[in-house]
Amino acid sequence: MSGADHDDPLGIVRPRKEILATKSCKRIKVVTCGDAATGKSCLIKRLCEKRFVSKYLATIGIDFGVTNMSVKGEKVKVNFFDMSGREAFADVREDFFPDTQGCIMTYDVTSKESFSHLEGWLDEFWKHYQGEKSAVVITICANKTDKSARVVPEGVASLWAESQGFRYFETSAQSGENVEAMFTDLFGGIIDAQRNGGVVEVKERPAFGQAQLDAIARMESARDNYDRLQVGPSATKEEINKAYKKMAQLLHPDKNRAPGSESAFQALVGARTALLASRRK
Repeated sequence: MSGADHDDPLGIVRPRKEILATKSCKRIKVVTCGDAATGKSCLIKRLCEKRFVSKYLATIGIDFGVTNMSVKGEKVKVNFFDMSGREAFADVREDFFPDTQGCIMTYDVTSKESFSHLEGWLDEFWKHYQGEKSAVVITICANKTDKSARVVPEGVASLWAESQGFRYFETSAQSGENVEAMFTDLFGGIIDAQRNGGVVEVKERPAFGQAQLDAIARMESARDNYDRLQVGPSATKEEINKAYKKMAQLLHPDKNRAPGSESAFQALVGARTALLASRRK
């Protein structure tokens, strides 16, 4: 390195004196996961350079970057390992999961596919992480909230993250909204874990399951009352009541403690009332 400055592949430009100063800093390792084009690299650039790169440049394999931060009164050196979201680089990614202290799993709120693929990314992470699950901070990042064509409701995604015991943030790499808050929360969680003997403090998982989350999501995204009860226009009163009872077992607030269960249950009751009323005409 001959010049005064050094450029990391991620584009994080750091003066030479800053590089030398990192020798006395605490180290944090953070990886990013998620489908291609969800904005993983752009989030890091927004944090480190306060700018947005509109031209899409696919990450090839792994990009590596380093930046200095002040977190909870401590100087830390953050090592970013920005994973390519392309399946072709799966073999390359697996070497970089071990010893990770923080992971940002990113999806695009305008892409249902990128959200549904988070389960697969999570499986890949745990397969190669090789450490205790209690020792890593995981944040689910809903990116591109500046876009108008959103298809993944916030409630659906945040409930899924909560059910896993993960942090959840909605961000826009383009506008910068919530980006710094997300990283600050992630880094703070890692520092807290280090002070706690390497154990991440995770909120107790809520008393609800995936079936209950899916039922709430159905109420939120349903096209009409028939869709809410999953019956056809020719359904009889008996079929409507049967469908209602099935859904009520999942949505009744006494049995479902998930956020949004009350409004979802109200929507269910309203759907049954409307459909039964139409049968009396």
